Amino acid sequence: MEEFVLRTFGLTKRFGNKIAVNNVSINIRKGDIYGFIGPNGAGKTTAMKVVLDLMKPTSGEIELFGKMKNQGDLIRVGSLIESPGLYTACSAYENMKRFSLLFGGTDEDIAFYLRMVGLESVGKKKVSAFSLGMKQRLGIAIALLGNPEFLILDEPVNGLDPMGMKDVRDIIQFVNREKGVTLFISSHLLSELEKVATVYGIINCGTLIEEITAEELERRCASSIRVRCSEPQKAAAIIRENFGIEQIDISDNQILIPAPPAISARVNEMLVKSEIQVSELGIQKVSSEDYFLSKMGSLNVGMGVGQYA
Repeated sequence: MEEFVLRTFGLTKRFGNKIAVNNVSINIRKGDIYGFIGPNGAGKTTAMKVVLDLMKPTSGEIELFGKMKNQGDLIRVGSLIESPGLYTACSAYENMKRFSLLFGGTDEDIAFYLRMVGLESVGKKKVSAFSLGMKQRLGIAIALLGNPEFLILDEPVNGLDPMGMKDVRDIIQFVNREKGVTLFISSHLLSELEKVATVYGIINCGTLIEEITAEELERRCASSIRVRCSEPQKAAAIIRENFGIEQIDISDNQILIPAPPAISARVNEMLVKSEIQVSELGIQKVSSEDYFLSKMGSLNVGMGVGQYA
């Protein structure tokens, strides 16, 4: 039986007559790194804030750890929404110590997480002198105090340089793999989410368009052989029979075969021998970026929808 850490049912958030989150149903399983992908203003931050009780939903329900959410469940959740709220006149350790009084965590935990995010050697340096990447890493370390089972990170690499992005990715993968933490990460940067996400939730204009695993996305974006021919139905039947490929798309006088380019010559030879006129044969590959853009473009944007981040 699948174990869910977070599920939402018809989650909706309105600001007056503006809809920021529109009937969203999210499904995050234990162990997932769930990439919440969408453009700026898609509704990602608002949805996360509602889950964390930073905003109240207009309608809909939220289930955490297999039961309807109550305030006590949030003890098991760590979060970093937008930019971290830090004590800039204090050191990294002093910040961790202050927040440990709220979220829990021993001195051993503080030392461990500071070491994990690479801030164990900054000493008494004040946070006001930290780079953006250092502040972001400290914010994640604070979110991990109390050893949460579920970590919600809103745009954790936004504004970071390539090295800062890599540092954050390494932290995400470490806590997921070594600590068993389930993660819910929002971003408008597909190139970064692709490096860590195991599942994607595609959101645009407040509406969740699709949830798809990384494995399924890879399959859908794999190379296909495109054949334009005189008898597409007959051609598809021949390919199914001889190559065992069932999922062949047929459109007008064209077929799309999900298969590696290496067999294209054999496909062409077989169709010609079967007296099917082949007018065009090529290789088609959809990039993950094209896939996401096509999904986002499939949504008709309504008035007053998706006006908030």
